[in-house]
Amino acid sequence: MLVDGLKIDHLRLVMGTSMGAMHCWVWGEMYPDFADGLVPLASAPTQIAGRNRVMRTMIMDAITHDPAWKGGEYATGPHDGLVSAVNILMMMTSSPLQWHKTAPTRDAADKWYEDQIRTRVASTDANDMLYQYNASREYDPSPKLEQITAPLLAINSADDVVNPPELGIMERLMPRVKRGRYVLIPTSDRTRGHGTHSLPAVWGMYLADFLKELAPVTGSEEIKN
Repeated sequence: MLVDGLKIDHLRLVMGTSMGAMHCWVWGEMYPDFADGLVPLASAPTQIAGRNRVMRTMIMDAITHDPAWKGGEYATGPHDGLVSAVNILMMMTSSPLQWHKTAPTRDAADKWYEDQIRTRVASTDANDMLYQYNASREYDPSPKLEQITAPLLAINSADDVVNPPELGIMERLMPRVKRGRYVLIPTSDRTRGHGTHSLPAVWGMYLADFLKELAPVTGSEEIKN
């Protein structure tokens, strides 16, 4: 699409969040000279295993085990299966601090949860959700990390249930990335668990510094980019 369709043969930056960040790691291995820099947010360059994989399996099973799914040939969608799937997804991406700030009382928590389920289920298609979680099951860039030659800035947050820092995965793998740097953002009243990846106010300063460190774009290269 880029090379043949848009006639773009080089990128200044490849940046992605969550599943987009997984693509960012893979991109860096497959096309090491195509981008000046790589910035994956809320991810890890290894197999999806442990609790992360189990939660994803729970999401998929919740949908496919609902008789209303009908092998994907449903008319109205498997409501009960989607409710269970959304429940798990909410826990995966949640922040205890932010949830308590949003719903600090018993009644507020009950109302907030009711609203969340109603709106999320209404806006989620079961087959689309299945496709998303099934697509990443074979993801594993860890064997080829040495092939990443572009400068890389990986950013995670300490309250991310999907990529919990206590596993030490990033500390083990990042030394294999020749020009890689890892930033772990501490939990604070500004972080939002896995969703911190969508808050540039929290991590934007790291990105700005990273861009300044990249080789300058000059001449014809500047015109192309």
